[in-house]
Amino acid sequence: MSKKVAIIMGSDSDFPVVSKAIVRLKSFGIPCEVHVMSAHRTPEKAADFAKNAKANGFGVIIAAAGMAAHLAGVLAAHTTIPVIGIPIKSTFEGLDALLATVQMPSGIPVATVAVNGADNAAILAAQMLALSDEAIASQLEQMKKDMEDGVAKKEEALQAKVAEL
Repeated sequence: MSKKVAIIMGSDSDFPVVSKAIVRLKSFGIPCEVHVMSAHRTPEKAADFAKNAKANGFGVIIAAAGMAAHLAGVLAAHTTIPVIGIPIKSTFEGLDALLATVQMPSGIPVATVAVNGADNAAILAAQMLALSDEAIASQLEQMKKDMEDGVAKKEEALQAKVAEL
């Protein structure tokens, strides 16, 4: 049985971005749980969740936060499972959240995707789980093949338009 992915948002206002990760994980058949926890308003709750994540069947944590964006780092400080940070665009086009998520001290790594990059966070989580789950690995391989086929079709259509000129 595949491990679960936890998706933790710093605020429920992050849900429109995070929902893309939920949809992608479900498309792979990966179970996920979604919660709101704050690195600043509920630090004990966040730390407790991270400390118990592995024992509770999670294989990856995705953390989404904007502005100061300390959530991913707080969670990573309290667990040994991978944490993926999604910087949420709020102020400064999300640059503040990106820097807060990516600039972690040695020993507390957070894999970081693009600002509002929830889909890539889910794909990265799936790739991590695929290391020990061949069914997920096969789905990822098919996804890459489908993307390649899509580009080939666009190239063919482009060449047809060029030939008409």
